Amino acid sequence: MEEQFDLRPLLDYINPATCNYSEWAQVGMALKHEGYSVDVWDQWSQQDSARYHQGECEKKWNTFNEQAGQIVTGATITQMAKDSGWQPASANDQILDWDSALDTSDMDRGYRLIDKDYIKGTKIEEPKNWNPIVQIKKFVQTLYKPEDYINYVTQAYPKEERNGKTKWMPSGNGVYTRTAGDLLDALDHCNGDISNVFGDPNPDAGAWMRINPLDGEGIGNKNVAKFEYALVESDSLDLEQQNELFRKLKLPIATLTYSAGKSLHALVKINANNKFEYQERVNYLYTVLNKNGVEIDTQDKNPSRLSRFPGFERNGDKQFLIDTNIGIDNWNDWKDYIEDLNDNLPDIENLNNLFDKPIILAPELIHGVLRKGHKMLFAAPSKAGKSFGLMQLAIDLAEGHPWNGFECEQGRVLYVNLEIDPNSAKKRMVDIYKALGIPHNHLGNLDVWNLRGKTTPMDKLTPKLIRRAQDRNYEAVIIDPIYKVLTGDENSASDMARFVNQFDKIATELESSVIYAHHFSKGAQGGKNSMERSSGSGVFSRDPDSILTATPLPIDEDLRAVHISDEECKFVAEQIHKYNPQYRIPEEDLADVQQMDHHLMSAFADMNSKQDILQQIAAERQNVITQANMHTAWRLEGTLREFPSFQPISYWFKYPIYEIDHQLDDVEFETAESNQANWKAKMQEANQKKSQKTANELEEAFNVLDDKNSGSVPVTQVANYLEKSAQAIYMRAKRNPNFEIQDGVLIKI
Repeated sequence: MEEQFDLRPLLDYINPATCNYSEWAQVGMALKHEGYSVDVWDQWSQQDSARYHQGECEKKWNTFNEQAGQIVTGATITQMAKDSGWQPASANDQILDWDSALDTSDMDRGYRLIDKDYIKGTKIEEPKNWNPIVQIKKFVQTLYKPEDYINYVTQAYPKEERNGKTKWMPSGNGVYTRTAGDLLDALDHCNGDISNVFGDPNPDAGAWMRINPLDGEGIGNKNVAKFEYALVESDSLDLEQQNELFRKLKLPIATLTYSAGKSLHALVKINANNKFEYQERVNYLYTVLNKNGVEIDTQDKNPSRLSRFPGFERNGDKQFLIDTNIGIDNWNDWKDYIEDLNDNLPDIENLNNLFDKPIILAPELIHGVLRKGHKMLFAAPSKAGKSFGLMQLAIDLAEGHPWNGFECEQGRVLYVNLEIDPNSAKKRMVDIYKALGIPHNHLGNLDVWNLRGKTTPMDKLTPKLIRRAQDRNYEAVIIDPIYKVLTGDENSASDMARFVNQFDKIATELESSVIYAHHFSKGAQGGKNSMERSSGSGVFSRDPDSILTATPLPIDEDLRAVHISDEECKFVAEQIHKYNPQYRIPEEDLADVQQMDHHLMSAFADMNSKQDILQQIAAERQNVITQANMHTAWRLEGTLREFPSFQPISYWFKYPIYEIDHQLDDVEFETAESNQANWKAKMQEANQKKSQKTANELEEAFNVLDDKNSGSVPVTQVANYLEKSAQAIYMRAKRNPNFEIQDGVLIKI
């Protein structure tokens, strides 16, 4: 298996017990597609002890058939893991410790929905009838299930601050082996006195409660059993402004508590599946709050953090519940709400003045094919030289050189290399320059971002790409190939719509064209419209502004021979010009191998040491012939949104470049129908050959056995000679007009 991103650690994030049958099978199909063994799928499946049956994985594995169109890639596993909290780690994107600073740059989109200067404040009402037991019970019942282990701290110690004031800090670990149900039961039987449950709390210090359920064995982050809530507290606004802003943002708040200090304590519903997802969601939450005037330290807030416990007094003031279950009900709906408000969509435009001034279109980057700021898909089968074609395009754009017959505007280009070793990519660039025969005067226009082995899903890669490319004024960003960064199911329209939206973000933010490579679906493509040849969802045929497809052409022996002859003649002409630039070859001889051989000998007639040079040329010529035998023929077609269609372009892929050849223009594609017709023709030819062979064998046997020229031979003798059954001889004679059988004797007519 070639070097690739290892999917096995991602399986730790996917619980087979929560997968339905289809999702379970998709994991297996993806693993098989990416080259893993059935043992990897089987070992993962064993985690679902209730449904696991030995041998079932292998049996199902053997039914997976990509030839029937059942293709699921590793991107499906990536997306399933991501949905469960997995985050890709690279040199610039490491998993954070709880005390690490969070990087909010990837989510720095604005998110300013409320101007805090216009927040007047929402009044906070203290309970008219102070009942600590009611406060505590409502708080606990809102946050925890009866079986959840909780931790509360009612003891404190004084800490003197720099300003000379004393601040009370929680002392010790408190109680962490009690469940919420145990605490509620104790409160029901405390005779109205909470000191019977908590002891005598310090009225100057108040009390604290851990925000998330624990495992009953400790109070650290490792002891967090459920990642349900995050604490939001800030003293950047006054209390009533905090109250109004939290509500206007519709935060999914489970409990909102007055801390008897400068801040409100909001426990926001995070509902994460694991610590990684918890960190991601807390990062997002704090980013939104900071953008809207709630200044929260971007240090990662850990899930075992203490919050103020309502029902207790602090410095003569009461810690009390302001409200419960306010805002949007859950995290996912709240995030969707925030994203919808922050969609950065343009205003609706009235067309009343449509004809008042000329409409200026984006300038053409590839003339007749692609405008600046638009998107282009380049699709071809696997191993068709797509990367060579896109590297050649990058060079042609950087140098202002034509690409496949299309004029290119010169400009800066970023080639995002997701697949090829960096030095191999550089070597390819050098080879392409040499094969094109153009100087590298503007190589400074070409940048490469080598990400082999360091790729992340496209939605994570996009902000990083935009950040790095923001001020480089690229005319084009080429991403090659996209399967390396694919997120979601390739055959899902909704998944692929979200995926290709990332290209829109790049094009919009960088004001640059985005060009990307994709592969064909399996099977013959000649009978399909060019826009329907890309693998996966139809989104790939509708989203780009330009679609270019390179489809293989079938080459017969005659056309191959012509091509080899052309390559030989071209090579010989180059060698003659190299060693004898004064020698002139008539144009009509340039395509005639025999005439070129004559000119070769004539050009070297008066040279010294010509024998050594001719031997060297002969060796190189043989290599030219060998390479010409391996050249592949292709046809480039386009489906264009902004331009009229162009005539298909036929070319040879001569490593490492494409070279147009109009002799290929009349070659027809192979289609499923033509393939079947060819198969039938070959079968008929094979049957005819077989029939002729059996007829010849019968004739030969008869001539050998009829040594007396009697014109007849017993069938049994013929059968023994040919080592066939008598019935087989009867069948052969019946199909052969030169023989007949009478009374067990083969007679020649």
